[in-house]
Parts: sequence; structure tokens; C-alpha cells
Amino acid sequence: MPSSPPDLSPDPLGWLEGLEGVPSAFAATRDGIDALLRDRGLRRSTPEQTADSLLRGAHASAVLEGSGSTLEQVRDGGGDAPAQAAVRVSTELLGLVPVLGRSPLQALARIHALTGAADPGRPTTPEAASRLQSLGQAVVATRVPALLVASLVHAEVVAAAPFSAHNGLVARAAERLVLVARGVDPASLVVPEAGHLALRAEYESNLRGYAGGTRAGLHAWLLYAAEAHARGAEASPLRR
Repeated sequence: MPSSPPDLSPDPLGWLEGLEGVPSAFAATRDGIDALLRDRGLRRSTPEQTADSLLRGAHASAVLEGSGSTLEQVRDGGGDAPAQAAVRVSTELLGLVPVLGRSPLQALARIHALTGAADPGRPTTPEAASRLQSLGQAVVATRVPALLVASLVHAEVVAAAPFSAHNGLVARAAERLVLVARGVDPASLVVPEAGHLALRAEYESNLRGYAGGTRAGLHAWLLYAAEAHARGAEASPLRR
């Protein structure tokens, strides 16, 4: 995770809100999500809509992981190995909401285990383990907006690549989990994975920029992520 400047606020991630355009971009996206959930029937949402959102997210995440399976194949219980891994994660993801609140690292390890990897939940290097530890501590301590936290968690897991396989699946699932746990989308009706898939070239480019460890790369990723989350709201089953 890129180092914060010397005048770090008591909030470990508070300095991110000083990046130009970031607070306003995330505020606009949050307003759009809130309007969707309020105006299109959060109180009337059904478990079937939540399940559809999770399935659509699993398919989009799998495609970003290299899957060639169609949404129809995934919906019918089929699909290739990345698709099956993503679906396994999606079926148990919401049960990890309380775990995320008390131990983000335990939640990440469980998500990785759900992918079916041969070495479930174990970071591959001490450096990766340390980076995850720092991320977990920041997530527990921060009070910055949840969309920003979710976006940072996503990029940091991808950049740290702590697991031997499926780091992208873990990162995208963790992003969705943060949105649920922190009250942005309690019923998990937004499909952030679909937002990233719709912007795939920008998604992959900005992740590479973030992985470079520069402030500019971090800044660009966060501005991109605000747009991607807005696209994720457009992909919600509530719009159908």
C-alpha cells in the first residue's frame, strides 16, 4: 500500500480524502447508489434479487479472471474452473460480514479458501503476509467512506498478490463484502464486478498503475473506482 505523507492524520486512511477529486467522485457515486436503493425498492427487494446480483457478480469476476463461460452457463450450474470458483465464493460471501468487522484477514483467508485453491488462505511470502496485516489494521481503524475503503482493499489485494492463485477473485469479492458490511449496500444489490468488466481496459490499466506504488497510481485508481462503482449500480437487478 502506498505510504502516506508525513502529516498523516490519526485515521490511517484519512489522507486519501485529500487527494484531488476523490471525495467528490465517491460522494457522487454514493448518492447514485443511495438513490437506486431508495427509489427502486430496497424495502421491496427479494432474496432472489440478491442471489441474482451475486451470480452476476460471480460471472463478471470470473471473466476478469480469464473465464470463457457465459452467464447462462453459470446460471445453469455449469461453467469452467474460474467460474465455479467465483460461484463458490459468492454463495458464502454474505456470511462473512461479521467476520470482516472483527478480522479482515480471516475474511480474506476464507474467501481464498472458497475458491478451492490447494493452499487455502495462506499468504505465499512473509512480505505478502505483512502487507495484508497492514491492510487489515487500516480497515479496522479507518473512518473514511466505505466506497473508498472497498476500492482500496480491492487494489491492495491484487497488488500484494498474497495467495498462490485467484487473487483477483478474492479482491473483487472483498470489495463487495466491504460495501455490504459498511452499510452502502446491505442487501448486496449492486454489482461492482460488472462495473469493472464494463470498463475492463481501464480496470486493468489502473490496477497496474496502483501496483507501481506511486501516489499518482493510487490517485488514478481511486478516481477510476468511483466510476466503476457507478457502473456497478447500473448493473443492479433493481434496474431490470
